[in-house]
This record gives sequence, C-alpha cells and structure tokens, in this order.
Amino acid sequence: MATAVEQRVRDLVHPMAETRGLTVFDVEHGGGVLRVFLDRDGGVDLDVLAEITRELSRALDEVDPISGRYTLEVSSPGLERALRTPEHFRWAVGREVTVRRVAGVEGARRLVGTVTAADDDALTLLDDTGTALDQFITVGLSDDEIRAIGHLPKGHGILGLLIVDKEPIRLPDLTQHADSYGFPADHPHMGSFLGVPLRVRDEVFGNLYLADKRSGPEFTQVDELLVVGLSVAAGVAIENARLQARVQEAAIVEDRERIARDLHDTVIQRLFATGLSLQGAIRKAEVPEVAERIEAAVEDLDLTVKHIRTAIFGLESSRGRSVNGTRAEVMALCREAAGPLGFEPRVTFDGPIDASVQGSLAVDLLSAVREVLSNVARHAHASRVDIRLQALDGSLSLSVVDDGVGLPDDLSAAGHGLRNLRERAERHGGSFLALPGVPTGTRVEWQVPLT
Repeated sequence: MATAVEQRVRDLVHPMAETRGLTVFDVEHGGGVLRVFLDRDGGVDLDVLAEITRELSRALDEVDPISGRYTLEVSSPGLERALRTPEHFRWAVGREVTVRRVAGVEGARRLVGTVTAADDDALTLLDDTGTALDQFITVGLSDDEIRAIGHLPKGHGILGLLIVDKEPIRLPDLTQHADSYGFPADHPHMGSFLGVPLRVRDEVFGNLYLADKRSGPEFTQVDELLVVGLSVAAGVAIENARLQARVQEAAIVEDRERIARDLHDTVIQRLFATGLSLQGAIRKAEVPEVAERIEAAVEDLDLTVKHIRTAIFGLESSRGRSVNGTRAEVMALCREAAGPLGFEPRVTFDGPIDASVQGSLAVDLLSAVREVLSNVARHAHASRVDIRLQALDGSLSLSVVDDGVGLPDDLSAAGHGLRNLRERAERHGGSFLALPGVPTGTRVEWQVPLT
C-alpha cells in the first residue's frame, strides 16, 4: 500500500504523464530517494523523462510534501520490474515472475512461475514444471482470513487432473470423485463442479474453475461448451499478449542499447571536454567570484554526467546489472579520468565483482568511483591514484588512495562530493571515510554490505 507521500506524488505526476501518453507505474520513497516510474507501450524516451523531471521538481518545490533532503529519480520501470499492486499483477498475466514471500508465511521464500490469473485478492502462478499450481498469493486478505483458510490450493486432487490430463471435468458432486483431495475446515462449500483447462496451443496455462451452479443442481454439457469457448478465447488473448510483450521487449532493448551508446560515446565525451576547458579557465580567472561561478558550473557538469551515467546503466540493464559488467565499467571510468588526471589510475579487483554488484548498488558504486576521481582531478594535484575494489566475506569495499596534497582542513570546503559519497553508502547500509594518506595524499574508504 502506498504511503501518504507516495500517493501525493502519484497525484502530482499523473496529469503530467497522462498528457504525454504515459502511465504512472509506481512511486517509491525511502532512503532519501524519491523514485517515479513511468511506462508506455514501446518504451519511454529520455527527453520525455527529462521534461517530467523538471516539471515534477517544480511542483514538489511548491507543495513540499517531503521533509528533509531527498533525490528525485524519474525513469521507466525497466524490463524486470517490481510488482507491488493488484494493477501490477494484472499487467503480469501471461508473464513469468519471481515472488519473494514475507517472513512468517509457510513454504518456499522464492517462487517462480507464470501468472495465470490476478485480481484484487489473489495472484495465481503456474510453476515451471507445468504440473502444479505454484502458489496462490493473496493480496488484500487479513492474516486472520489467511489462517482460517489454511493451505491454499496447489493443484492436488481434481485441480491437478486439469493440469495433467488437459481435459474438462464436469461433476455433480466433486466430493464424491475418487481424486477429491478434501477441503480445510473453513473452506467454502463446493458441490457441483466444472473445470476447464486454459490452453495456449498444447500448453496448459491455467484453469477455469466453477462450483455450485446457481440455476440448477449441476453443470450441463451446454455450460461446458460455453466455458470451453471462453477458455479458447482467453488462451488466444494470452498468447497474443505474450507475443506482443516479447516483440516490445526486443524493440525496447535494441532502442535502449542505441541510446546508451549515443549517450556514452557523444554526450559524456563532450561534457568532459567542456569541463576540462572550464577547469583551465578557473586558473586564469582574476576575479574570485568568476572563479567560484566557473567551479560551480564544473560541479553542475559533473552532476549532469552522473545523471546520464545512471540513465545509461538503467538503459543497459535487463536484469539489474550492466551489460558490460561492473569491472568493465570501473575500467571505463578510469580511462575517462585519465584526461583530467594526466594519467590513468591503477586498479585491482578481488572477488566476484560482476556477480555481486548489480542494480542500484552498481549505479551507486560507479557514481562513487567517478566522484572520487573527479575530486582527485580537481583538488589533489596527484601523480598517482590506486583503486582497489573487493567483494569478499559479504562486503563490498572500495578503496581509493592518491599521493596529492591531502584533505583540506575544513572538509565543508570540499563541496557536495563527500556528502554524496556518504549518502550513497548509507543508502545501502554502508559507510564512508575520507582519511589522510601516508605519508601524503588522501585515502577514501567506501564500504557496503552485500545481501
């Protein structure tokens, strides 16, 4: 259920999205970050996201629904998206999903299956073997109601016959059938029964269950024909939805890869060149106020590059990780930093970096690497930088050591960079330290737990 802040933001962004043909897929607020996910058939382009980011930012400044500092992120939900609401579950019908159950609920903590039905109360999955219902996931029922029903159906007995035999079953009293599995004490009464498999070609995709016919003592052959016709229509609709989803996903992936290449190869390189020119102008500025304004512009450029890099990671992410892998992205950052630094940093890796660092953690780690290298290039006057990245013993640690002039006496003079590094670490339950180097320079330690 959405919090008051999330609902307020959803109300603000809804008309902005609607006028551009978008839907508000989700709004999340936590850990100092406000995330707004917008969706549209065929994907959402970056220009539209930028427009809505600016418009929503102005609206948030006016109504001020969130106390304290936070970062606004507006993006598409991606190909692998979190499902939190009944609307999300209905969208997922016909798609394979992974469900993680909350603590205290019996059974496996992680379920994988294809969504065969969804409404405000339940989500039905067919497991990957196709021989049983993986789970009924309840949504909106109280704990007392769930406990009263007991174990929900898993495809045993008569329900399982529909999956295995793939033929309709019509019974005057299902309790008298040899395969009747029985009901829990508080299960609603069922007498007459009609079950029809929901087919997609030869694959049983789900089942339609009817019980206790109201207009007669039992279901008739006409009833069976009508329900079979309904199941055929439903199967065609589901197959079309699956094919359409695959085509859309392939098109979105191709388009995102193209946009990501353009952003990386053209936009970021031009911003770096502009930043270098401005850094050279700072030394020539005779008026302190002019130098300060130029330095502020350089910081804004750095922030813009970070946002573009975040967008690139999102565009290239089909399973929450960079296409090239985190190691390759760290090396790419070091090559980019070679220009401002005058040399390329030395990098060492230890542990399963690519397998351990994914999703938002990968984005924040790479942003931290770039933030540190940017600070060294602007302030340290260093001749050497050593980077060590380790994923060991349930922890990810980043160490950056330079031989420059060291930290300023007043750390507040270091600008927003150190604060951003600390916030990115704390977002993942980690820590950040900036310490004097030995014998000179600075040592930065950025560490987060791996879950």
